[in-house]
Parts: sequence; structure tokens; C-alpha cells
Amino acid sequence: MEKEVWHFINSGKCSPSFNMALDEALLDWHSKGEIGPVLRFYEWQPATLSIGYFQRVEKEIDMEAVERHNLGFVRRPTGGRGVLHEHELTYSVIVREDYEDMPETVTEAYRVISGGLLEGFRNLGLQAEFSVPVTEEQNERLRKPKSAVCFDAPSWYELVVEGKKVAGSAQTRQKGVILQHGAILLSLDEDKLVSLFKFESEEARERMRKGLPEKAVAIDRLTNRPISVEECIPAFATGFEKALDMTLIPLELTDEQLEYVKEIERTKYLADSWTYRK
Repeated sequence: MEKEVWHFINSGKCSPSFNMALDEALLDWHSKGEIGPVLRFYEWQPATLSIGYFQRVEKEIDMEAVERHNLGFVRRPTGGRGVLHEHELTYSVIVREDYEDMPETVTEAYRVISGGLLEGFRNLGLQAEFSVPVTEEQNERLRKPKSAVCFDAPSWYELVVEGKKVAGSAQTRQKGVILQHGAILLSLDEDKLVSLFKFESEEARERMRKGLPEKAVAIDRLTNRPISVEECIPAFATGFEKALDMTLIPLELTDEQLEYVKEIERTKYLADSWTYRK
């Protein structure tokens, strides 16, 4: 049986607003049938703090710290919590909700799509597993997170090694299409990450800073050698091909498509009305 063909884009380092605009544009084009499903990899220039669709900047984010560290700042179209995109490879998957064998529920769709991450980590020699909260207390933490920090705790079917989160993902569904994107941690500066958020007290901040290494881990803490983005890309690309039983072919954007992305960037992701929405 012939495998499904997906588009593949490796965007490299892009601005935070362009990264989010391109993910949204890909969702739009796929919803109209202009392109097929997409796997995209990208990085961030400058390093960026992204926040989830529902987060409140004034309540949760220390913008002075964001500026002090010369970070970009953007609101994602997906839910979830704050992510520092610095030493990482970011992926996005764009696929129709009615794609063959794609579960209807969000958590089960996470399981299917994140299978590509699982295989990718295995290709790098890491024994990653899915996180599956089993106690009522764990489930309650997922429903009502105590922290605005993404890597504070794994959610359903996110990837963990030795019980510690190694990749954080978020999802949205619009126009009949799933957009799931997330961060594959190559390295993590816990002090910088924690400095970007507001806490009820400095004691609470310190507890988070000390506890984070027990909850999240980057690839460089799990291997005897550094692993580069260039090494990760083929490992995870083949991982997604195996998990989703498909074949990747490169997609080159046309000038017209790039103009469409830039229009979304200008009118939405560069606009304060979106970034600082209440």
C-alpha cells in the first residue's frame, strides 16, 4: 500500500512573529486543500519567550526580565504555558482532523502525532516514553496548573525520559485542521527560564528554580556528547515518517505564499492587540 505524502519544511532561524504566522498560514492552506499535511522544523532568532493563547501577560510574565535578556516575545495561537525557545528544535505538524486513523479526542491525537517525537528520541539513542498521568492529583494538576511555566510538568502523552519532560507541545484545532507544535529541548537554562515569570513570592520562585531540574531535562543532560540541531532534524524527520506511516517531500514557498505569511505576521503577531490581549 502506498504511503501518504506529507510536505516538509525546514525554516531554520526565523523571527518569533514569522514563525507563528507561517504555522497559521500552513493551517489555512491545508484547510483549503491547497497543500497537503505538513511537518515543519524551525528555530528562533532572537531567542524568544512564547506564551499560550489564554495566558495573561500582566499577571504571569515579567516583561522587564524578557527585555533584560534581549528576548523576543510572542503569543501562540495554541494553548499551553510559557516556553523559552533558545537551545532547541521546534516542530509543527499541520494535518486535517479527519485524516485517516487520526483520533477525534485531543489527548489521543497528541498520542498519535507525538509518536513522531518518540521515534525521534529513540533514533538519537534516548529511551523516551509517553507521560500518562495516573493519579487524580496528577490529573488535577493538568486541569489547573499552578505555574505559568511549560516545563513545570508533563501533560498527557508528552515525552519524558527518566520521568522528566524532554519535549513540550501545544495544540489548536481550527477550520477542520490540527496544528500541533512544540519544543525539543537541546539545552535548558533553568535560571533564565524562571526569571521570566511572576511568582507570588521569591520563595515560590526559588522553589520552582530548584525543582525544575527534577521535572524537565534537556538532551545535553542525557547524552555523553552535545547533539546539534543538524543531527536532530533527520532523526525526528524519520521518526515522524515511521510513526505516521508517511513520506516527506520538501515544500518551497512561492513569493505569493510568503507575502500571505508576512500579512498575517504584520496584522496579527506583530500587533500589541494580539500579543497583550486580555
